[in-house]
Amino acid sequence: MADADDTPTVPTTGTTPTALPYGTPDTPRLAVRGEARLEVDPEIARLAVTVSARGTDRSTALTDLTRRNEAALTLIKSYGDAIEKLETGTFSLTPQLTEKGRHERIRAYHGRVTHTATLNDFTLLGELITRLADLDLTRVDGPWWALRPDSPAHRAARTQAVREAVQRAREYAEALGARLDALLEIADLGAENSAPMAAPGMRGFAGHSRAAVQESAPALDLEPQRQAVYAHVNARFTMTRPVL
Repeated sequence: MADADDTPTVPTTGTTPTALPYGTPDTPRLAVRGEARLEVDPEIARLAVTVSARGTDRSTALTDLTRRNEAALTLIKSYGDAIEKLETGTFSLTPQLTEKGRHERIRAYHGRVTHTATLNDFTLLGELITRLADLDLTRVDGPWWALRPDSPAHRAARTQAVREAVQRAREYAEALGARLDALLEIADLGAENSAPMAAPGMRGFAGHSRAAVQESAPALDLEPQRQAVYAHVNARFTMTRPVL
């Protein structure tokens, strides 16, 4: 037989008993979900720039690729503070073999280098795209619109989701003649930009050039795509005894 001291007790925090996870008749538990969806203007745009070269000689292909790559980088960097970030992705120099014959004979060399440019000034974006596309054997993909990871839009969506959860819980409690008593838990299910880097509804622009860069290249007219920001939270409350 257990001693009186072995009787189970409800865990306490300080002097306030911890609420049971399933609630009680006097303090029922209320679980709700809060959601938010905002549409905001993009903050940045990304361009993928691919410079290519081909030659029957390895040295010639590398020389041409180096020259064209320098021209593309110089043009991008000339836009100064409008370029928030410039990163080089991959480089490749691939030998192309003849289709016939028993021996491994190289017919040509294909060189390629890719860069990603992030812009924060959309007024210059269309001009940069057309000038890059006017470079020799240079391909341009994009723009891809996005928000920065620390964009205030993410905080605004999370705040709105929490407020909606509280409002929804309050309405449920009032429908039972009760009121909210305490918050037990908020489970953050994440708040993120729903639009991937290649945003649906906005096709990337790809161009292959024929000549060197021209100052008179017309600027491409672009309309930035608004970004959808989502936030979802689960919240659990206790409420006063309902009037049934």
